[in-house]
Amino acid sequence: MTVQIRVATDADWPAIWPFFHDIVTARETYAYDPSLTFEQAQSLWMTPSSGSRTTVAVDADRTVLGSANMYPNRPGPGSHVASASFMVSPAARGQGVGRRLAEDMIAWAGQEGFRSIQFNAVVETNASAVHLWQALGFRIIGTVPEAFEHAKLGYVGLHVMYRPLV
Repeated sequence: MTVQIRVATDADWPAIWPFFHDIVTARETYAYDPSLTFEQAQSLWMTPSSGSRTTVAVDADRTVLGSANMYPNRPGPGSHVASASFMVSPAARGQGVGRRLAEDMIAWAGQEGFRSIQFNAVVETNASAVHLWQALGFRIIGTVPEAFEHAKLGYVGLHVMYRPLV
């Protein structure tokens, strides 16, 4: 499958929202509030902060397969560390869409002059994400026990994952 990564526009949000909503309300991989409205989620995802970028992965028919947002992990003295969030439509999982979004994000972070990337809250039971991040050079630098209330498994840990860029 041919996948193109491009900067997202507001016109992409209606295509992102269904899988964003499904992923968040499943309460298995994201610590976002499941009661977020369409508008609240759009504000959170499409404009996370100054110096940020939101992308979409699209196929040859321009169908939105997934999305990522990337931003400085913290303001001020922490702004040299990038962070990001990724969501892939269930229909596109297992086809390399998440990897393409992640590779694009890593390239963006390097071009923007970030020194490293830190993911603050990777659910430890999200094996496919943990595996992908490790394959892309991230390492688990700590796990906060019982920091995430998984809908099916109860309290599970959140990994902090890190990858240097320089």
